[in-house]
Amino acid sequence: MASIGLAKVVDKMKLENLTPDIDIKHIKVMQPDINRPALQLAGYMEHYESTRLQILGFVEYSYMMQMTEERKQEIYPALIHEDCPGFIFCRNLEPDELFLAEAEKKGVPVFKTQKATSSFKAEIIRWLNVKLAPCISVHGVLVDVYGEGVLITGESGIGKSEAALELIKRGHRLVTDDVVELRKVSEDTLIGTAPDITKHFIELRGIGIIDVKTLFGVACVRETQNIDLVIRLEEWDKDKEYDRLGLQEEYTEYLGNKIVCHSIPIRPGRNLSIICEAAAVNHRQKKMGYNAAQELYNRVQRNLAQKREEEE
Repeated sequence: MASIGLAKVVDKMKLENLTPDIDIKHIKVMQPDINRPALQLAGYMEHYESTRLQILGFVEYSYMMQMTEERKQEIYPALIHEDCPGFIFCRNLEPDELFLAEAEKKGVPVFKTQKATSSFKAEIIRWLNVKLAPCISVHGVLVDVYGEGVLITGESGIGKSEAALELIKRGHRLVTDDVVELRKVSEDTLIGTAPDITKHFIELRGIGIIDVKTLFGVACVRETQNIDLVIRLEEWDKDKEYDRLGLQEEYTEYLGNKIVCHSIPIRPGRNLSIICEAAAVNHRQKKMGYNAAQELYNRVQRNLAQKREEEE
């Protein structure tokens, strides 16, 4: 099960630690979802998601401040559960001493941030969804071509890295070569990143490892990219029927998400970078509502209908 260290969350979100005596190095965040303990402050502990990060805004804070000392002593021990990775108070609000004392007793860290509750909640959920998303590694090259994330796959040595290098020379951006880490951040979105150890490197047979960021500049690389299109390179097979029109889309599946996939036969002399550019632009055009193959089909149908009318 995916997890991320609480210390990384604190560093990324720039949180101020109100319980510095608690060691957070070994605390893990296991879920991208968060919880706002509103009903729990009122005493309803059924279905309390204590294993999530707890976010408290002005509404929760004002309710806490109206509670009597006796009520706080009753609610706080049930609210501050040992399984909780931490409490975060927004709008620079600070909890009372009784809350902090109970948190330190249970070993649950408490933080605060200056950000508004709604914006902070959206930001941390988005970031945690990426970091804790289901992840797999696939063999291929990921390139940003005209804003479209193109994942180039195929057997080792077929020319994926050479195609990526030519695309970089033509002004496009490399995300990763050889190993692509795919994360499912939603039912519709896959994000590709590079492993830290191979980031910005390309392997070219006969030459070796080259550093794209150093050779071509930071404008030619990027950290992450949505996967919009898969191009599968394969050896030319004269006995295989290849799609000539593109009326029917082919798909491949990663982590349960379907991605449009084109199988490109490789023969000597074919310019892979031009093919990848054309595929990316055509895919973008289809998303904008225009399908060239469908337009050709409609023209043929209109021409046939016109000829039948003339014959009649």
